[in-house]
Amino acid sequence: MGRSRYHVLGTQPHFLTCTLVNWMPLFGNMEIVQIIIDSLNFLPRQQRLKLYGYVIMENHLHLIAAAANLSKEIGNFKSFTARSIIDLLEKNNANYILNQLEFHKLKHKIKQDYQLWQEGFYPQAIANEEMLIQKLEYIHTALPDVMRYKNPTPNPLPASEEGA
Repeated sequence: MGRSRYHVLGTQPHFLTCTLVNWMPLFGNMEIVQIIIDSLNFLPRQQRLKLYGYVIMENHLHLIAAAANLSKEIGNFKSFTARSIIDLLEKNNANYILNQLEFHKLKHKIKQDYQLWQEGFYPQAIANEEMLIQKLEYIHTALPDVMRYKNPTPNPLPASEEGA
């Protein structure tokens, strides 16, 4: 995970937070949000990530996910979505936003013109079923209604764990 002091523990689910640079409120734009949703839907279909739930807010997202290599998959997700969102912003001549992404880019990122995501994703290992349910309830009910892009998670547990 590079410079981060946070570490992923095995293949168990983790509560993750991905934040835009300078907490920019870009997720009010539905075209941008659709890029995030499409990417979050793609990874489980390709069996690269098990997604338990997520919520997209105006400047960050929370998700609960597990993968054989969670750091790699989240890194790929952030890289792909950043490139796609920046391409959209360039196509739409969103120069003010692009200038902000350039201004807030970390100095060591010399191979790119812009930085969309803050570094890291702050993984918190989900230790047990009780903690998983608590985090899912936080995502789906505890956050205000203005945080409108929530995925439904009718039953996050495998069939063998139901009713346990």
